[in-house]
Order: sequence, then C-alpha cells, then structure tokens
Amino acid sequence: MSMATTDTPKPEPKFDAEAFAMNVARAMENGGKALAAYLKPRESGEVQDRPPAELTEVVKTFTSVAEYWLSDTSRSSDLQTKLAKDYLDLWGSAARRMAGQDAAPAIAPSPRDKRFADPEWKSNQFFDFVMQLYLLTTRWAQELVRDAEGLDPQTRRKAEFYMQQLTNALSPSNFVLTNPEVLRETMASSGENLARGLKMLAEDIAAGNGMLKIRQSDPDNLVVGVNMATTPGKVIYQNELMQLIQYSPTTETVLRTPLLIVPPWINKFYILDLKPEKSYIKWCVDQGITVFVISWVNPDKRLGNKSWEDYMKEGPLTAMDVIEKVTGEMKVHTAGYCVGGTMLATTLAWLAEKRRQRVSSATFFAAQVDFSHAGDLLVFVDEEQIASLEQDMKAAGVLEGSKMAMAFNMLRSNDLIWSYVVSNYLKGKQPSAFDLLHWNSDATRMTASNHSYYLRNCYLENRLSTGTMVLDNTLLDLSKVKVPVYNLATREDHIAPAESVLYGSQFFGGPVKYVLSGSGHIAGVVNPPASNKYQYWTNDNIKDVNVAEWMKGAVEHKGSWWPDWRQWLGELDPEQVPARSVGSDALPPIEDAPGSYVRVRA
Repeated sequence: MSMATTDTPKPEPKFDAEAFAMNVARAMENGGKALAAYLKPRESGEVQDRPPAELTEVVKTFTSVAEYWLSDTSRSSDLQTKLAKDYLDLWGSAARRMAGQDAAPAIAPSPRDKRFADPEWKSNQFFDFVMQLYLLTTRWAQELVRDAEGLDPQTRRKAEFYMQQLTNALSPSNFVLTNPEVLRETMASSGENLARGLKMLAEDIAAGNGMLKIRQSDPDNLVVGVNMATTPGKVIYQNELMQLIQYSPTTETVLRTPLLIVPPWINKFYILDLKPEKSYIKWCVDQGITVFVISWVNPDKRLGNKSWEDYMKEGPLTAMDVIEKVTGEMKVHTAGYCVGGTMLATTLAWLAEKRRQRVSSATFFAAQVDFSHAGDLLVFVDEEQIASLEQDMKAAGVLEGSKMAMAFNMLRSNDLIWSYVVSNYLKGKQPSAFDLLHWNSDATRMTASNHSYYLRNCYLENRLSTGTMVLDNTLLDLSKVKVPVYNLATREDHIAPAESVLYGSQFFGGPVKYVLSGSGHIAGVVNPPASNKYQYWTNDNIKDVNVAEWMKGAVEHKGSWWPDWRQWLGELDPEQVPARSVGSDALPPIEDAPGSYVRVRA
C-alpha cells in the first residue's frame, strides 16, 4: 500500500473589504502619529527647520544645465522632439501589444536593476508601460546633463548626482499604486501591510527626533559586546579621543612585532569585529598576532576643537607609546581603514620627518592618500559647500553622524534608501537582523575642527600627495615613508576607488604591494577565508599604469586576501615570542572589550 501523500496547496488569501477598511483606518491613524512625531521637536524648539543648504546647490546646478539648453531655440526644440519621439515609440509598442501582436520594448531595465525584477513588470501591460515611461524619461534626463556643453567638471559631477537622486526618488517602484509587488501584498493582506508600514514610519521618525531614521536591520538581536564585537580583550588605556584595546591571545606564541589597527572615526571600529565568523580582529589573533585597536570616541560639542593633529597625537602616536610600555617593543605593524588609513599615512610622514622609527610596516584597507580620483564623494566637495558645512559645524561643534550616514547612503540610494522605504513602509516588512547593516546605521559624530581639516586638506586641496600638507608645524612628504606597504583596494569601491588607491601607491618611498580585492568598500575588506567568496588580484607593476592596464598583467587568486596579507607580514618579521598577557602592572585593564566608547550612540 502506498504511503505517499499529496501536499494540498494553501489557498490564496482572499481580499476582505471589512478588514481592508479597518487597516486603512489604522494606516491613517499611524500616519497621524508619524506627522506628530515629525512636528513634536519643532514645536518644542528642539529642531529648527530651515531650507537645506544643499537646495541652493541643486538649484544653481540645474540652472547651469538649463541655461545651455534654453539659450538656443533649435537646441531646446531638438530636445523636446527627441523625448516626444521616445514616447511615441513607446505608445506604438504598447498599442501593438494590446492588439495581441509581439512588440519589442522601447527600453528595458538593466538586468542588475532589482527594482523591476518582479515578473509582473513585464507580464502586466500597465506596469510594463509605466516602467518603460519612467526609464525613457530617466534616460532623457541623464542625457540632458551628459550632453550639456561648457559645464566645468564639478558642476557636471553634481548635476549627474542630483539628477540620479531625483530620478531614483520618482521611480514607480516607490509608490503603492505603481508597484505590482506592493499592490499584491496590499490585496493579499487586506491592507495590513500599509498599517504595519506606517507604524514603522512613525517609530522611525520618533527615533530620529523628528527626522526619518530608516531602519536597515532589526536591532533586537544585535548588541555590541553581546552579538557583535565579542573577541575577548581589554581596554588598557583611554584618553579624551580614544580607548586602546588589547586582545587576548589564543596561540602559545605570537609575532614579536604587535599590530596596531587605526579604524575610521567616521564609523565604529567593530566593522572589523562583527560576528566571530566575520571578525578580522579575531582571525588576526588566531593567526598569532598581538592585536591592539583604537576605539575612537563618539565626540560631542565639548570636543569640537579637537583637530587632525590632536587625533594623530592622542590616537596612533599615543597608542604606539602605550604598546611599547606593555610589550617592550618600540616598533609596531600598523593597519589603517578608510580615513583611518589617511590618518595613518600622515602619521607615518610625520614620523619620517621627525626621524622616529616606530613602525615596521603599514597596511591600508581602502584608504586614499591622493584624492584626484576620489570618486563619488567629490560631489559634496567645493568651496561653497565646505564653507556652508563649516558654518553649521561651528554652531554645533560637531557634524552629526546622521548627515554623514545619509551622504554615504545617497551614493547608493536605490540599495540603501529606497529599497528600505518600499520594504519597510509599503510592504510593512520588518528588516532582518544583519550585523553589517546594523553597524552601518550606528553613526558617529565628527569634531568640527578635524572634519574641516580633512575636507580641505585632502578632498579640496589634495595636499598630502603633493607634499604641501602641514601638520604640527611639519611639512609632510610621503616619499620619506620607507616602510613596506600593503595597499589593498576593492574593485567596486565608490568611496575609495581602486584607481585612486593605485595612483596613491606611487607616492610612498618604500616597497608597495598593491592588491585588488573583489566586491566593494566593506565586503571586499571584511572577507574571511572560510566564506570562500570573491577573489583578489596581484601584480608587482604599479608604476605609470591605471587599473585597467594593471589588470592585464594581474594574477587572480580565489577567495580572501587575508592569508596573502598574513604571509606578507610573516615574511617581513617572522620572529616569534611567547604569547603576551593583556595589559601590564603599569597599565592594568580598565574594562572588557569592546569598551564603553563604542557603545555611545549618536
């Protein structure tokens, strides 16, 4: 007798008009709560609304583009004719399809565009028409900027960026009635998704004190020191700007020369110590390295005058002194991530000028020392924008982390803003617990003095690579930095482009190993060997080549670059000593890692 059973398909949920009416009422109530959360800090005076400084830049930039097209009647006529022709082609294609004929689309989305991945964008004639209408208009708008002549590079860069933000915001996927997935969810749940979504919207506005703070991850099961940043260690020193963490050894012997990691202060250090299976710090400890990490303070107005010089002296330079007291070693291996790498490079140049030998090697993770190819962030950098930002920072003493986080999110607004708007507030879905995105939303403030120095000396005036940067009354010259350098770039980096990192390699005076990792600014760096993901490329030729030329002679290696770096480090300095205890009699542990500074949320 056969024991086989047949699974009965679950019936499709039916639309319930009464439940829909109730859910619409709940949605309207939650919408009122969202409005109240927005108005409350403004009514109390906590938040003073004023037109954003960026609005002036947007208007000025688009005016420059419009002047080119409107200054010649034939030029503007050709522009309108082109758009009208595209629309007529679309209408003709749609009419043939309605008549039952096969018709090629007037335009198709990129296969990588996740907004239009749902099959109904193509199978349903209404949604297909709306999608193509949007894509044609977007292409036309982008061509407005691309084909406008006489724009200086910065104006064109800003125009492209602003146009991208505008067209991304107006995508039909961002609205209930023109998104097939949202409509299906609305009908299937009888509108419950909208009630849940507007409830989350109200909560997120309240969490942002009147500003929308989009949740990208469920925070319930992600707590620093509990689920993340759990590598055992102790804070052995602290000052106003940083805590220094020493991690407990897991091997009987370790490299004689310890490692000092200088993370960015724009984000928190635990990007290198997420869950144990992703932790670069834990992996280094398990590889027999004595690891010290700077955990920067999340500054308030009281620290607003702390400068780049203060960060150098109270950060890496002080850390080197502490490490010497604890281990007896005068030299350290160093590693710097992003702006932490830029800080490390200036520190190395300062040490070289002072003839102080404190460093055995330097590793840079997606860090820039030359900013002529600095990528998408250049859109925010010109004299007018920096001056406006400095005025705001002077009043507050700091740049709020939410502003910097929004700037980074806007560089990939479809992935980091609008996908969450749709999922959270239209579909009513709670985001999953994801350590990387939780870290991304754990914003930090920046002191006004330090951030101003960084923007002007690096992005605006590019002084470090040109040898004109002055720090602590000292002229910095990277060619005097003779220590071996491991310079890691990531192939899809939009913050520290691979081209920029490669070009910057030539300014160091010692041997440089340039390595290109697959993926982007985070995943290309935080890529543990056990994951067996991505790849990296090596090529000893770094002189007078761009990345495309460099890749032609590069050797591809599967998996993580971490073991390659460990081998490079071991070849430089293979001597082993017995594993060290954490701290010393003179510097006893203050508290458990990850410390208290990293727990302060903006």
